[in-house]
Amino acid sequence: MNSLRASAFAILATLVGLGALAGPARACGPAEPCVTGSGRYFVRTPAGWDGVSRLPVAVFFHGYRSSGADTMAHAKLGEALSRAGVLLVAPDGLGGAWRIEGRLPGPRDDIAYVREVLADLRGRFPIDDRRLVATGFSAGGFMVWQIACRAGDLFAAYAPMSGAFLDPVPETCPTGPVALRHVHGKADAVVPLTGRWIAGGKVRQSDVEDSMARLREIDGCPVAPSDVRRQGELTCRVWSAAACAGHRELQLCLHEAGHDFDPAWIVEGVKWAGGLSPR
Repeated sequence: MNSLRASAFAILATLVGLGALAGPARACGPAEPCVTGSGRYFVRTPAGWDGVSRLPVAVFFHGYRSSGADTMAHAKLGEALSRAGVLLVAPDGLGGAWRIEGRLPGPRDDIAYVREVLADLRGRFPIDDRRLVATGFSAGGFMVWQIACRAGDLFAAYAPMSGAFLDPVPETCPTGPVALRHVHGKADAVVPLTGRWIAGGKVRQSDVEDSMARLREIDGCPVAPSDVRRQGELTCRVWSAAACAGHRELQLCLHEAGHDFDPAWIVEGVKWAGGLSPR
């Protein structure tokens, strides 16, 4: 009987120990990464957040040879999103790059990684799903276009900057229509509007107009925009949800400068997403 009781206590102690190991996720933030099964990411909560209210989210995909830590070190980006009350999430590409399926190789399935990031994020923060936005710059913009096409149901809206599809432009997108607001500089020589060869001439960045044309087809939008709006330094052609069979809005916003971005455009993108009709 005593040996049975001792065994029971040993089993209980083991279970308690395992429970402690499986406890709450380790705290993470701008300096300490959150860890998932296949990578890591960083977060910065907005100043003054009460710890309870649902947060709008900008998941920012960094450019080539950059990192999630570099995103956290971008003071103007962090300050702009903090003032706007937006949670900044900075995924970390392996080796400073993103795998674009069938175009740019990589050791990790980055779509699966993004799913991990979002699942982990939801376990840590209350998320406002209507203002959950994927954004990114340059190579990060390529990544945002890929997610929008291959896994468009992951985010409420997409706000890439200085990116596009990679050729050949996808014939179709498995998850269907998405809301997307693309920003690009007319003088961008790194990711030109008309496209260029990258990766040592092995892959070609699509013409941005061709990328938008395919997305219009997928969203069931007419060729002609519903409206043309001036938004600060941006001139935006708008295909409204009402004009598109897929009931998703598209925007192509151009500015006169080159390969750069203003954090205000991300804030505007999150605000835009919040004003869209629920899916």
